Amino acid sequence: MPELPEVETIRIGLSQYIIGQTIKDVDILWSKFLSVEQVNSAVIGQTIKGLERRAKVLIIALSNDYSLLVHLKMTGQMVLVLADGERFAGGHPTDSMAADLPDKSTRIVFAFAGGDKLYFNDQRKFGWIQLLPTVEVLTHELVGRLGPEPLTNDFTLTGFSKVVKRHPGSPIKAVILDQSTVSGVGNIYADESLHLAKIHPAVKAGDLSGAQIKRLHAAIKTIIAAGVEHGGTSFAHYVNALGGKGDYLDNARVFNQTDKPCPVCGTPIIKIRVAGRGTHVCPKCQKAPR
Repeated sequence: MPELPEVETIRIGLSQYIIGQTIKDVDILWSKFLSVEQVNSAVIGQTIKGLERRAKVLIIALSNDYSLLVHLKMTGQMVLVLADGERFAGGHPTDSMAADLPDKSTRIVFAFAGGDKLYFNDQRKFGWIQLLPTVEVLTHELVGRLGPEPLTNDFTLTGFSKVVKRHPGSPIKAVILDQSTVSGVGNIYADESLHLAKIHPAVKAGDLSGAQIKRLHAAIKTIIAAGVEHGGTSFAHYVNALGGKGDYLDNARVFNQTDKPCPVCGTPIIKIRVAGRGTHVCPKCQKAPR
């Protein structure tokens, strides 16, 4: 699943090309998304005036004070094909990023007056696009319950500690994967943050010391910042919205590094399951709970 750094990379990349463009037409290829009535009344003819992000949700602001909310979920991707054929893509890596579009995974196509086209592809149909008044974005059923952004001043140690202590019986990995704890942290960056903080993912939240919580809070900020800096993760043919390849996993500490040496102590990384998710740990640096 594309996580916060991937969606932020898409936001930054698309902002360079589609802000100021006018939507000439919209082709709805799967009706889960926008209705023809919504498109005709509030999308076609509108100019894109901004792109924002809240956790893993991309927010495309239109000139009529409506916004399009885009969630890539497991297999979504955004592919921008310019009028001259140049292409920029981000999201879940599949051959559709480089294929002739639309293809069988394409769910909606936005055509701009200048000839560029933006494709929303999603093989498994878990992703979605919704239209709503911009003033209602922050109270949207998903956006409204999100926790603080990890790279903002809202993500305080005091607030994080309170949330962690409210779930004493839960594995700490499950707590930080909960989007109401801190927004945008998924499986990859949870594993990376817990390794940096030297905390085993299965440790119960209630068993963490104040010093451990402080380390984890700092680690989340560090790891997410590194993910954004490196343009997100690089699975197979992952291509980000700047036309480059996200290279975070080239420097990953533990995620997807099974049997490779821990960068801290050299012990082979192992893969286990915690909170129903595949989880990568160093058995020496991250002591398992008894």
